[in-house]
Amino acid sequence: MALKTFRPLTPVLRFKALPKFDEITKSKPEKKLVQTIKKTGGRNNQGRLTSRHIGGGHKQKYRIIDFKRKKRGVEAEVLAIEYDPNRTARIALLRYADGEKSYIIAPTGLAVGAKVTAGEDAPPEIGNALPLSAIPLGASIHNVELIPGRGAQIARGAGQQCILNNREGGYALVRLPSGEIRKINETAYATVGQVGNIDHMNVSSGKAGRTRWLGRRPHVRGMAMNPIDHPMGGGQGKSKGGGGRHHPVSPWGQLAKGFKTRRKHKPSNRFIVARRKAKG
Repeated sequence: MALKTFRPLTPVLRFKALPKFDEITKSKPEKKLVQTIKKTGGRNNQGRLTSRHIGGGHKQKYRIIDFKRKKRGVEAEVLAIEYDPNRTARIALLRYADGEKSYIIAPTGLAVGAKVTAGEDAPPEIGNALPLSAIPLGASIHNVELIPGRGAQIARGAGQQCILNNREGGYALVRLPSGEIRKINETAYATVGQVGNIDHMNVSSGKAGRTRWLGRRPHVRGMAMNPIDHPMGGGQGKSKGGGGRHHPVSPWGQLAKGFKTRRKHKPSNRFIVARRKAKG
């Protein structure tokens, strides 16, 4: 995917960089593979605000993605590469030999007309889904299952990939995009290749309105608030926490920098071989 830039005729255009959508081959989704979703505005089922800075935005319909690659051993043809407003990656429309259609995350290099399949006997080629036991060491993978049969949970965003490092004792050692090395059951499925739309990280919207179209509301700094609204508010001029030095905290007083929030005795700790950040 390439980005298009603009001549700096206005301040908005100076740093704007938007996707060209060159890889998109079909504009409207399959009607049978979409469903309506209701916007929450960050509210829970009691109407209380549980996620701030959410609201508004353009209407969207959810594309049903086959994260489990349920049809095993059946070859499918890529009919189209489509835009998905619910995720940063592009999606690929597949048509199986029996006529059934489904969506998958589109990896880099997957083109219209390509053949993909899923199963233990599938070749380790881009877009094919295999158990970790059948994928060559050192391969780039995405859509990785944490628990066999649950469906892909890891490396689903634009440009994401994991690396299959090793296999031992029924487990595969996988380096996640964060740098963490984790043991995953080797019967869990993963898709070969890197998620497409690699240039997404370089997109610059150029204006606040485009962010509002995505459903993101303004995020006000705590230091710009009054003391009643935030622990870091108040003070004369630009002060660190109301006139005295104050460590950055959340609106509810929890430390925002360096404070570990992960439980010490979490059951999944035994599957983590190397942490994302080395303990200093």
